[in-house]
Amino acid sequence: MPRSVRVLGPAVLLAVALLATFAGLAYGGGAAPLPIQDPGPVARFGLPISKLVVNLGAAGMIGALVLAVWALTPKRREFDVALDVAAASAAVLTVASAATGIFTFLVVTGEPLDFSDAFGQKLGQFVTTIELGQAWLTTTLLAAATTVLCFAVRNHTMLVFVTVLAVAALVPMAQQGHAAGAAGHSAAITALGLHLVFAAMWLGGLLTIVLLRAELGADRLPVVLARYSTVALVCFIVVALSGYASAALRIGTWEQLGTPYGVLVLAKVAALIALGFFGAVQRRFLIGRISRAGAPETRAASSGGRSATASATGGGRDFWVLVVAELAFMGIASGVAAALARTATPVSEETGSLARTPAEILTGEPLPPWPDWYRYFTEWDVDLIWVLACGLGIFFYLAGVMRLRKRGDRWPAYRTVLWIAGLLLLAYVTNGGVNVYEQYLFSAHMAAHMVLTMAVPVLLVPGAPVTLAARAIRPRKDGSRGGREWILLAVHSRFAAVIANPIVAAVLFAGSLWVFYYSPLFRWTMLDHIGHEWMIVHFLITGYLFVQSLVGIDPVPYRLPYAFRLVLLLGTMAFHAFFGLAIMSGTGLLLADWYGAMGWGTDALVDQQLGGGIAWSIGEIPTVALAITVAVQWARSDEKESKRRDRHADRTGDAELEAYNERLAAIADRDGR
Repeated sequence: MPRSVRVLGPAVLLAVALLATFAGLAYGGGAAPLPIQDPGPVARFGLPISKLVVNLGAAGMIGALVLAVWALTPKRREFDVALDVAAASAAVLTVASAATGIFTFLVVTGEPLDFSDAFGQKLGQFVTTIELGQAWLTTTLLAAATTVLCFAVRNHTMLVFVTVLAVAALVPMAQQGHAAGAAGHSAAITALGLHLVFAAMWLGGLLTIVLLRAELGADRLPVVLARYSTVALVCFIVVALSGYASAALRIGTWEQLGTPYGVLVLAKVAALIALGFFGAVQRRFLIGRISRAGAPETRAASSGGRSATASATGGGRDFWVLVVAELAFMGIASGVAAALARTATPVSEETGSLARTPAEILTGEPLPPWPDWYRYFTEWDVDLIWVLACGLGIFFYLAGVMRLRKRGDRWPAYRTVLWIAGLLLLAYVTNGGVNVYEQYLFSAHMAAHMVLTMAVPVLLVPGAPVTLAARAIRPRKDGSRGGREWILLAVHSRFAAVIANPIVAAVLFAGSLWVFYYSPLFRWTMLDHIGHEWMIVHFLITGYLFVQSLVGIDPVPYRLPYAFRLVLLLGTMAFHAFFGLAIMSGTGLLLADWYGAMGWGTDALVDQQLGGGIAWSIGEIPTVALAITVAVQWARSDEKESKRRDRHADRTGDAELEAYNERLAAIADRDGR
């Protein structure tokens, strides 16, 4: 069974996925003839099938890369084989995405497929000037680049950037389909993007392990599976939550579950539940059986006993049977997903009626209630990325603290409290009332900016997450890199040494204010959801680096003396206050065609000046807290130095002081003579 599973597993996955696709198209009507400009059966069936192959190719590409970066050892052949799997999958994705672009052109335009010059010109115009065509062209080019890099790059660190490029190939896919027309555009894109990436990671990782069966011996297989199981658990959570969010946006009400789209969603949910059950059984019971079977087989083989493969059959056969079953259910989920992409949603994809306010036209979202002060605490606009990031951040931090306590190590309680408080504040800013109104009011946007770059880092930095990770995560000894190794590598890298330098961190912190608000970056973050997410990450990181350089506990390449830290803090905050005053006294709108065109019953210039006041005033509270913290650390440092000198004097009997006094006496005698 372990040998045949390398062929049987992928074959079952592909066969079941195709059957599920055809069944879903037949039931949901996704491949039914169109009443106007029908492209023909080739395009109607070719589009969902090519999208299925796109999803499977992306899964193999991302899953193999993540497994190589996270679980495999570069010095072993398993590492090279995984990269070969990633390269082959990326090549499949390249061809499939190009075919999908052609089929999309046929479906959208109703053009018949031919090989004339006129058809080529129309297709070229579609992929270069139309947003939908540009998306598939971008995916094709990124997949092609990933194919080449998977063959060319074997450096463990550089593969991280190859993996990021592979994930970026899915971004254009997340910005189209049902997500492009749904009310709640940003939430739909976020949910679909998370669903695509983590489903690909989950499926591709398991498929790569199946293909690596010949390279993973009985001793390595349980180790790699245990590492993959951590990734699979996170993927299961993200896929489940993002799938629920996507279904809620497109179905609307519980009654709509009886529609063809709703039934297909229920089928996908059933497959997901089965996958969760299989994963729990495999990783909780069968991996342990394989590990226990592998220990005696090694000793038996070295003493002339039966072979390792024969010894592991009892524990391994059941495992591989369930692996094939799991791939089959993954095929069902993939096929249903391909059919869902072509099935009409119960909730209309139209953006609304023509009688819309200017604010609705600009943002594409229905207007929230009038921003009374209490609305900032009662309204919510959930951003699933930051809900998951904050939730997982709290979970893994608490898991690390519990691991330290189990082995008898201490971890200050105030660090845990501050870390949790910082992540809860981050969750509120990215999901609460501030996030609801920041697209409409500059003052709300500036409040979010100040909290992200000043208040949240002041709480997170004392939590010392790097120190906790270095102490709590078990080190790898086989040459692979886990969480501890990657974190420490990033902290001690040359790039980190540059950006963590106190002067550079201060320049990034204060200078990015002017660059952001007086450049096209500000407009990009308003118009593009990816730009909005970049803004959050940027402000959070620059604020964290600045606070870390002043009062951080985690290791950094260089720290300024305490006196210079205070000078740097006061100088930076004076620059920050000057920025706030410039906004307050300004007489021109920064984004006149956005905030000035909302027509929401507010004076945009007055609101912008209020935002400048927020930038000036909110910065004072964290500044005072940082100054007090630096002063306290300075005092404690002097106290520790005094105690150290006293202990040294006790050990040496004040030898240094006596030698100094004798020297003074000798000088006095010499002067007297």
